[in-house]
Amino acid sequence: MQKELPDHYRPWMEIASKLPDLIGSHQLRAQVNEMPLLNCQFLKSYREQRLAHLVLSLITMGYVWQEGEAQPAEALVEAMNAMLQPNQDSLLQALQRLRLSIQDITRTLGQMHDYVDPDIFYAVIRIFLSGWKDNPAMPVGLIYEGVSTEPLKYSGGSAAQSTVLHAFDEFLGICHSKESGDFLLNMRDYMPPSHKAFIEAIQSAPSLRDHVLSSGNGPLLSAYNQCVQALADLRSYHITMVTKYLITSAAKAKGRKLSHLPGPPQALEDRGTGGTTVLSFLKSVRNKTLEAILPQSG
Repeated sequence: MQKELPDHYRPWMEIASKLPDLIGSHQLRAQVNEMPLLNCQFLKSYREQRLAHLVLSLITMGYVWQEGEAQPAEALVEAMNAMLQPNQDSLLQALQRLRLSIQDITRTLGQMHDYVDPDIFYAVIRIFLSGWKDNPAMPVGLIYEGVSTEPLKYSGGSAAQSTVLHAFDEFLGICHSKESGDFLLNMRDYMPPSHKAFIEAIQSAPSLRDHVLSSGNGPLLSAYNQCVQALADLRSYHITMVTKYLITSAAKAKGRKLSHLPGPPQALEDRGTGGTTVLSFLKSVRNKTLEAILPQSG
């Protein structure tokens, strides 16, 4: 097991070796802020790269959480705290930051066009993201030898498993249809327990939507609606991506033989990797998001 890095990375290793003490004394952030920016070119082997990744990951986690859960600058947490304060300006600013964060996610999603070919995604990649629950290609599930004698069913990777999207829904008070809501609720079982607990904490917190409605504050209502619209826009863009990478690619695959590509099972043609009939699900989620927009008075 690799335990040391080249001397060039001594600043990383020195901080890592003192990590518990630096966190306990609240000095880690100050030490990291003084740390020189080091080039990774001297990490020659996989083992060195893996150790460097571990060291920097631990330093990063310590840096973020040095002051505990109270101080990470997350827009959702700021906004939840702001609701408990009489000053509406802090809530307004938090909602404005939240809108920008949602818009950043949409822009990041757009980078898929630059790196992923639709035909390759449809015919090669997508099947490896599919699970064995609600999947016609594997209707009985999968037997895990040594775990269960009966087949087990698990959904594949899905955007519905994204903690941040569930957090947005709970915070903004988005109410989905029973069918879509049940599916989304099941997807929380695929999240890390702490992520699921975070969503449940938002759910049990005071309602932002009710707070905005009762405030009589026009700018606050407008900021809330802009957050909801940004989330609906993100979901509309997701529909555009699914249409390009799944629906259109499926039609093209039917129309011509892609001899160099294996092609996925036909049973998966109209389904997302999580097992849903994808377009109807995504449109329902998007439309229910739009329904959350509050009417402007006057």
